[in-house]
Amino acid sequence: MLAPTATIIPVILSGGSGTRLWPVSRKSFPKQFWPLISDKSLLVETARRAAGPEFGAPIIVTNQEHRFIVAEQLREAGVKTPQILLEPVGRNSAPAIAAAAMLAAETDPHAILWIMAADASISDTKALAKAVQRGAAAAGHGHFVTFGMAPTAPETGYGYIAKGGQVNGFDGVFALDKFIEKPDAAKAAELIKSDANYWNSGMFMFTAETILAELEHYAPAILTAVRAAMAARVKDLDFIRLGSEEFKAAPDISIDYAIAEKTKKAVVVPSSIGWSDVGSWTTFQEISNKDANGNVALGDVFFEDSHNNYARSDGIVTALLGVKDMVVITTQDAVLVAHKDHTQDVKKIVEKLKKAGRKEAESHNRAYRPWGYYESLGTGDRFQVKRIVVWPGEKLSLQKHFHRAEHWVVVAGCAEVTRDSETHMVHENESIYLPLGCIHRMANPGKIPLTLIEVQSGPYLGEDDIIRFEDTYGRS
Repeated sequence: MLAPTATIIPVILSGGSGTRLWPVSRKSFPKQFWPLISDKSLLVETARRAAGPEFGAPIIVTNQEHRFIVAEQLREAGVKTPQILLEPVGRNSAPAIAAAAMLAAETDPHAILWIMAADASISDTKALAKAVQRGAAAAGHGHFVTFGMAPTAPETGYGYIAKGGQVNGFDGVFALDKFIEKPDAAKAAELIKSDANYWNSGMFMFTAETILAELEHYAPAILTAVRAAMAARVKDLDFIRLGSEEFKAAPDISIDYAIAEKTKKAVVVPSSIGWSDVGSWTTFQEISNKDANGNVALGDVFFEDSHNNYARSDGIVTALLGVKDMVVITTQDAVLVAHKDHTQDVKKIVEKLKKAGRKEAESHNRAYRPWGYYESLGTGDRFQVKRIVVWPGEKLSLQKHFHRAEHWVVVAGCAEVTRDSETHMVHENESIYLPLGCIHRMANPGKIPLTLIEVQSGPYLGEDDIIRFEDTYGRS
């Protein structure tokens, strides 16, 4: 990819919850953090597409609950100097982009921002490179660049972009005629008959000064609130926390509605890059390798006399018998069974679960923390059993509980355990008891992950029964 005259700064938006991919994608660990297309997460794949000498350090906008997951996955992607902006609350894409533009403009107002979601799939990286080159050329001259994806089906889950005539002086760049809202099936079938209509990918390019000027003109309330939030920002380890109350004052609106549909500077780069927002389980059935009967199986899955199904199991064995056109997703604590024609409506199930007060709507059985993760193995009256994994070199907070005692059994690795004024090395097949009220901490001084079984006992076993005295990760 040839370098334009200005630096391209990737801006990765990682604030979505991906409810249409429930039960794998949930608020606690949404789809961008899962390896759904390859053995790497969608966030890692996105970051790697925006790596190279022509790109500056990326800006990632995410929420504070996911900050350590984002940081860890960016390290896996080989991103050494990311700037991670933390939103105190979700306010859609326009305020997020405004914050990223302000941050970039402090160093170079002429920098070209390449805005992309963390959870899209792109299979043709060579075609992507050409599209980005064309977009950067137009963006560098003050255009608000959108990317239209050549439709491969009458998709009702996407909005569309209609292109106009070629923009003089820019190869492969066209005037943007109009945006078309998500159509019904009949309208979508009509739209794809014309080569002037494209899927709206939600990917953009513009300079920092261009988008800030457009915000000033069309959405000044966003600019005012985000400018105040940037002024109140604080540095927290490797993260930049936006001012909480100031950011909450920003309107909740997408960049499409705030700017793209109003600006006079919009152009479109038609692209055929194998793009998908992987917004439903049906998408995976379409883009995955299939067996002779059109089935796709991931994990411990078996088919018999079944056709054109997508089945994924992250837990127990899953078998499909005598069915067709089904999506079956099995996790450790939930199962989804849906006809392929209804996968866009999975979020309706999530809403029902929320109304019923079910934690499965938003939280996984496995909970990720900056030091590793834990998962519940079983609960009962006055007891709970967990598996805890601590990464090498990491440690939990120094803490105590008012309502429970704990018994730790190390099954792999070695634990350095602080218990009040004592320090103990607990090796594999050894255990230690932590009585109610004692001040304690666990660390992994070894080179391999530390795995232990924790047995809690007491009248109250909630995660909020914790008093932290010291924490490496700045949690209270």
